[in-house]
Amino acid sequence: MTYSNTPAQDYVQSDYSNAGRLKINGSAQEQKFMENLVVESIEIYGQDIYYVPRTIVNRDNVFGEDSDGKFESAKAIRAYVNNVEGWEGQGELLTKFGIRIEDKTTFIFSREKFKEKVDDSTVLNVEGRPNEGDLIWFPITRHLFEIKFVEVERPFYQLGKGYVWECQCELFEYSDEEIDTGLAELDAVETAFANAITVGLVAGGTGDFTVGETVTGGSSNVTAEVKSWDSGTRTLIVINRSGTFTVPETITGGSSGASWTTATYNTIDNKNIEYDQNNEFETADNDIIDFSESNPFGTVGSSTDVSI
Repeated sequence: MTYSNTPAQDYVQSDYSNAGRLKINGSAQEQKFMENLVVESIEIYGQDIYYVPRTIVNRDNVFGEDSDGKFESAKAIRAYVNNVEGWEGQGELLTKFGIRIEDKTTFIFSREKFKEKVDDSTVLNVEGRPNEGDLIWFPITRHLFEIKFVEVERPFYQLGKGYVWECQCELFEYSDEEIDTGLAELDAVETAFANAITVGLVAGGTGDFTVGETVTGGSSNVTAEVKSWDSGTRTLIVINRSGTFTVPETITGGSSGASWTTATYNTIDNKNIEYDQNNEFETADNDIIDFSESNPFGTVGSSTDVSI
């Protein structure tokens, strides 16, 4: 006996013309009642979080990822934290690369509320559901999680319908993405961890750059966001560069109108990471290896070139 339930109905008619109706699914009223119970439970026992959708900028179709993703909005919604005893995962691990934090958790959304609070008011890469790769900001602990998997069949079709999205998340590993959601404490993640480089400027410029504005190189057309500006030392620290500034060229502030000429520029000296040593290694390696040698392992000879 075969049953069809597309679109979903309160009852399903069997293939036998003389058979009675079988009440396989709950009625629409029962499903709505269950949905309301789920919404009420999450509103009572859930936590306030922010759902942060990802904007894909440059998709890599080979690896299925986007190295230049942006996060430009944050939607407030209630979610139930599945484990109330603390974070899941392996916690803090001591590896050969240092301490690694592998906190995980599961957030549960009401499908009805997710549609109302998020899906109807923003553009998602896959409409109608939470997306893997999107972020969840948990303001109580100031943790930022990335959705790794969305379980769509748990619990398994109570009364013939799904009522929640179960999002399995891991602590987000920031990799220089732009975060401009308008939520100050969340946007501070970018300011604190983005690759920040120093631009030294020539004396005689005009105006003062403002934090957060976009500056543009006059000849390179490279843009960047101002992280800090010290007029006394003429030091400009920028993040979110679109390329490499040239020296010399005039850098102009988009909103302040400040205009200064570049004097020095170092792309490997990251000012946002206390333990960054790229600049030190680049300087010290000249005393270790003679890069002027064409073959540091010795001469190999040549049948045509008698000079080697």
